[in-house]
Amino acid sequence: MAMDHGYGAAPRARAHFLPPVLRAPLEGRTWREFGWILLSLPISVFLFAFAVSLTAAGAGLLVTFISVPLLAGSFAALRGFGAVERVRARALLDVDVAAPEPVRVRKSGAAGWIGGILKSGASWRHLLYAVLHFPWAVFCFCLTVPLWTTGWALLLYPLWQWVFPVYAGVDGLQLYGDGTHNVYLDSPFEIAVTCVAGLLLTLATPWVVRGLTGVDRLMVAGLLGPSRLASRVVELESDRGVVVDTAAADLRRIERDLHDGAQARLVALAMDLGLAKEKLTEDPQAAARMVDEAHGEVKVALQELRDLARGIHPAVLTDRGLDAALSAVASRCAVPVAVEVDLDRRPASAIEGIAYFTVSELLQNISKHARATRASVDVWRSQDRLMLQVTDDGRGGADPAAGSGLAGLAERLGAVDGILAVDSPAGGPTTVTAELPWRG
Repeated sequence: MAMDHGYGAAPRARAHFLPPVLRAPLEGRTWREFGWILLSLPISVFLFAFAVSLTAAGAGLLVTFISVPLLAGSFAALRGFGAVERVRARALLDVDVAAPEPVRVRKSGAAGWIGGILKSGASWRHLLYAVLHFPWAVFCFCLTVPLWTTGWALLLYPLWQWVFPVYAGVDGLQLYGDGTHNVYLDSPFEIAVTCVAGLLLTLATPWVVRGLTGVDRLMVAGLLGPSRLASRVVELESDRGVVVDTAAADLRRIERDLHDGAQARLVALAMDLGLAKEKLTEDPQAAARMVDEAHGEVKVALQELRDLARGIHPAVLTDRGLDAALSAVASRCAVPVAVEVDLDRRPASAIEGIAYFTVSELLQNISKHARATRASVDVWRSQDRLMLQVTDDGRGGADPAAGSGLAGLAERLGAVDGILAVDSPAGGPTTVTAELPWRG
């Protein structure tokens, strides 16, 4: 099956004239993360008070009939607040967290909804977020706000130092005072040292902010998003859809190849043999020529059927394994290919087939698009993973994100928990690494 390799010019990264440590205080990311910390304090105070008060009230009223609906209502409200927090995290922390799994209602009516929301693990994770985020938000606010304001105030001290002699009647910012002796930052040297201290503090604070908001990212993703089990279920459902679509596409391709190739030739062959039978007594020489032509058509049809069978599952792969099958594929490549297979035993037949077709498609696209002079294929086992690596010295620039056939190949591998990694700088070389589960 042919696919576009996606070769082309690689996008150029944006150049920065300043190193990261110098541009960090002025970057939009730093200010957005600082805005997250500023907003987290009032939001977390409200969420903490709401969660604790309603949960405590619901627990305290367990002997009454309103406790369970009260707890369910508080959980529903917390899930709504969680949606707001995910939007805030997407805007300020640049982290996109999917919504948690929906409430599973097994019975109709209000009782079914209440039971579903109380049994939902996502509801309890939202409650845990409201409780845990409050002390963390207080800590982050009390640490970053003084660092941020003090750093900028000291860095810009020469711009506002005049305020002290004009309005406070002192020479500058008081560094020390005990009633008899006072030290003010007023000399040029002291002002310069103050600016340097402010600069160092200003340069260091963004990295403190990034470290603190990294914990916030983990909390939002771990407590307000879908659970690992739910994410795995969604992933498996998606993989199942990819497998079904791939199988359907392969069946359509086989049906098309049979209809347009071997079947059409066999129909023409049957007609030619019928005509030859009619001419056998009247014109034996013409009948012999028609039989000879039909014999050639049989050979072509047999070759097409062999090619089709090889495309479905080559016999050499079944009989002799990946080493012989990949060597056969490499021999048909337009460029010289060195094949190295280091396996002590064979993996599962399904994984072996996927590995064969992965290498086959990559070599086919090297022949068509890479403009390479040589290539190599390496296959080995790493613990419970089957590793494939195809390298060529072509023009490079292959990018799965460009909508090429590499993206479809990555989807096929992902359907069986595989991974496809492409390293293809402009000008080459290109290295495509695939990981598959062993499943021996």
